[in-house]
Amino acid sequence: MLLAIDCGNTNTVFSIWDGARFLCTLRTSTEHQRTADQYYVWLSTLLTHHGIPMNIDEVIISSTVPRVVFNLRVLCNRYFDCRPLVVGKEECLLPAAPRVDAGTQVGPDRLVNTAGAFDRHGGDLVVVDFGTATTFDVVAHDGAYVGGVIAPGVNLSLEALHASAAALPHVDVTKPQAVIGTNTVACMQSGVFWGYVGLVRGVCDRIRAEYETPMRIIGTGGLASLFAQGDVLFDAIEDDLTMHGLTVIHAFNKEHGNA
Repeated sequence: MLLAIDCGNTNTVFSIWDGARFLCTLRTSTEHQRTADQYYVWLSTLLTHHGIPMNIDEVIISSTVPRVVFNLRVLCNRYFDCRPLVVGKEECLLPAAPRVDAGTQVGPDRLVNTAGAFDRHGGDLVVVDFGTATTFDVVAHDGAYVGGVIAPGVNLSLEALHASAAALPHVDVTKPQAVIGTNTVACMQSGVFWGYVGLVRGVCDRIRAEYETPMRIIGTGGLASLFAQGDVLFDAIEDDLTMHGLTVIHAFNKEHGNA
């Protein structure tokens, strides 16, 4: 079975893929000091709880935090007796090479989202990912990543607002009952929610105008479904887009004798 690992700035997700479906998806906080042994104890305990055998023999990793990759490699070598594919490394082939400025290193998460979105929806897409950062990835007609936009993430903006303004509390992200807030919490929730609805709409409209081709907007990430309530922002919501993209890239490498 394949273990797909997506390591983000905030959380790391482990999914078990049996070739047809995800049997289990587990999430833990991203901590660069976590050892291979700690990963194994955590993973094996939860898989046992879910009744899933530990017969993992293939691994693919996408990580925006380079410091954690070493211990994940050790995990694969020590406990699964395999060498993991790491997205973004030269040995990991992509279905379509990115077309960006020479010397530019594209984030592995963006490459994975591109592969997953193209596999499910074809080309000419904008993938909006609500993570620690809010990213917009432009997918060309042939599935290549051709650029995008990076904006501060929703929770990051809330944390900065709370940290920098002593009188403002920490609030949860939710759709407010009205745009005009009648108390501090409601005002902040309205500003964040409708502010990001406007951000997504405005950036996507500008991308479409510059790209000069009809494009579909795909939302992903933990808050995508929440912001879909705000207006008609997305043509589709994909909760497991990143993990699906990892399976697509792994299958492509296996087909070409690279996994």
